[in-house]
Amino acid sequence: MARTTPDIPVPDLSGRLAVVTGANSGIGFGLTGRLARAGAEVILAVRSRERGTDAVNRIRAEHPEAKLSLRDLDLSSLASIAALGARLREEGRSIDYLVNNAGIMTPPRRLQTRDGFELQFGGNHLGHFALTGHLLPLLRDGGARVTTLSSLTNRWGRFDFDDLQSERRYDPRRAYGTSKLANLVFARELDRRSRAGGWGIRSNAAHPGATVTNLQVTGPTHGGGASARLNRTLYRVLYRVPGMWQQIPTGILPALYAATSPDAEGGAYYGPDGFFELTGGPAPAKVPDRARDEADAARLWAVSERLTGVTYPQG
Repeated sequence: MARTTPDIPVPDLSGRLAVVTGANSGIGFGLTGRLARAGAEVILAVRSRERGTDAVNRIRAEHPEAKLSLRDLDLSSLASIAALGARLREEGRSIDYLVNNAGIMTPPRRLQTRDGFELQFGGNHLGHFALTGHLLPLLRDGGARVTTLSSLTNRWGRFDFDDLQSERRYDPRRAYGTSKLANLVFARELDRRSRAGGWGIRSNAAHPGATVTNLQVTGPTHGGGASARLNRTLYRVLYRVPGMWQQIPTGILPALYAATSPDAEGGAYYGPDGFFELTGGPAPAKVPDRARDEADAARLWAVSERLTGVTYPQG
């Protein structure tokens, strides 16, 4: 018997506003399409206008009534993040859903953001930390759901607070894992602070398991690293491993559930329900022990505020 592809119902999101980072490809593109199909107005926060426009056209080809708009966002630039925050605050619309999705994976050599942060920690974590802080008034107005994408690879990560920027030793996999561990810790700590301070925001996290996206190819070849052709050949072989990989329509389901389901909880973490959380429909995911340390969470938050210059309310 053929296996049925899992899916979940999405509530009617008519009149709701969503912001999705990295919405032009991969998980972000898939989520944008599903949110728009459910009636939400979606802001695609993207680095490339050309790719963003192409994404809008592709979604509208399937859903002509989709309410979509583009905003410029480079998560490797604090100035770009602040500019988007200022623009959206000036527009004054409450935000109902923020999906912190964009990321870069395992560039082979240590690269820096425009502000001098290691690229993965800076873009994947600090960029989303800053963006969420800039948008906080609009998120509080909307009683928003904030969903941050982590990864199974967060188990590679650890917080060395003496070398968060991988200046002494750069290992691509460990740096990526640390950035995704930081995403998970941020999501959980944001929910804790929201509950303590009465912010009205429900924050959670999700991961897509082993989903086929361009992330596996673009990161390792970023900055003149490994041959793109060789890397694509490698992954074409890996993608054929039975039961290990899934496509984007299934890979988005944990994040879609976390962002839209009335049953999705604040502070929770969702991933696929299959073997080792690689594939399948959404279910509670295993939270690594390193993501449960409250002292580390508080220290990461303080470091993130200091590095980005973005401060959250104390209460």
